[in-house]
Amino acid sequence: MTDTLHVDIWSDIACPWCYIGKQRFEKGVAAFTASNPDIAIEVEHHSYELAPDTPENFDGSEVDFLSKFKGMSREQVDEMLGQMKQMAALEGIELNWDKLQHTNTGRMHRVLHLAKSQGLQSEMQERLFKAYFTDGLKVSDVEVLAELGEEVGLDADEVRDAFESEEYGEAVEADITRARMLGVNGVPFFLFESKYGVSGAQSADVFADVLGQVLTLRDNDSED
Repeated sequence: MTDTLHVDIWSDIACPWCYIGKQRFEKGVAAFTASNPDIAIEVEHHSYELAPDTPENFDGSEVDFLSKFKGMSREQVDEMLGQMKQMAALEGIELNWDKLQHTNTGRMHRVLHLAKSQGLQSEMQERLFKAYFTDGLKVSDVEVLAELGEEVGLDADEVRDAFESEEYGEAVEADITRARMLGVNGVPFFLFESKYGVSGAQSADVFADVLGQVLTLRDNDSED
């Protein structure tokens, strides 16, 4: 009989650390389950907006955005983006900063909740990360989202409806409210078994170790 560990993950599509963290976490899960084949990892993704005041159609490059909203010099931004591009490449991720079209991510999170309701959340999130950071697509465009949704198995009309859905908008806000209640002020954030929090894009080895520690702690608690 398979046992299960539950992991909640908060992330934002416009966060490169979240993209990197997703890859590292999945590698950590693969390493952990290879040694613990009777343990299944149940993952639930949650919405988080790092910059909710970002316009849906930001007029400028990623360098422009970070310089303006983060108060960094263009030289600092260029150096930071170059380092991140190299780091992402080690995880098999291609970051194309010159193609990226910065946008507000709120409506993308609505579509992710639609995908969640159909068991396709992780697949849709992965496709959105690639569309945003690698392909340079305008993911604030509902027709682009509809096409991406179809690629992972969603109905295009349902994606269009989710884009405007107040119900899914409330689900996004509920995720963000829960994150605030947990004291989360940055993503990615990982919550294991609703008890143990880990912040940031840790290495695959760290995630595998954390899963092992959480399993031991949970088993010890159940014996008390």
